[in-house]
Amino acid sequence: MDIEITTEFIKLDALLKFAALVGTGGEAKYVIAEGLVKVNGETCTMRGKKLRAGDVVEFAGETVKIKQ
Repeated sequence: MDIEITTEFIKLDALLKFAALVGTGGEAKYVIAEGLVKVNGETCTMRGKKLRAGDVVEFAGETVKIKQ
């Protein structure tokens, strides 16, 4: 799935909500803290991680690519 952003970056927790991979910010915080989310192939536990065009996020069998 491709997600297009119109800003310089989007934070990881906001992306998970925007892409409807989680229902709430609290759920996003939990799955990120538990190490269930990968950014560019590496486990990421920083919910404020800034994602930019070209970054790839993996969670729950879904892959999201950031486009601009």
